[in-house]
Amino acid sequence: MFEILSPGNRLAEMNRKFKFYERYGVEEYYIYDPERLDLAGWLHRDGELAMIEEMSGWVSPRLQISFEFPSTGLELYYPDGRRFLTSVELHQQAQESEQRARQLEEELAAEKVAIATSRRTVKTLRY
Repeated sequence: MFEILSPGNRLAEMNRKFKFYERYGVEEYYIYDPERLDLAGWLHRDGELAMIEEMSGWVSPRLQISFEFPSTGLELYYPDGRRFLTSVELHQQAQESEQRARQLEEELAAEKVAIATSRRTVKTLRY
């Protein structure tokens, strides 16, 4: 379970969630506070959620993702070492892919026109 705090979260609400997750055996529980650039984590051991002492460099036993804390804030890494992209980076990547797809469609259309034109020229030369 991974939660990102928002200004509307209340301590009592978070405490209730913690107890719920602990009671029902959530294997890992992480809470990230983007305003304070703070991440806390717990692992389920012996029927309770035990706090993870050091989160920087931590690797999730279940997901094998790692947590790092450069000065810009929390970064997550896939097991193969690739960094999780931010929503802004994902949006930018999608826009670039769409632009490239449009460019390829235009090139393909131009190539079809060129092939059709060359076929007409060949037919004209045969007659």
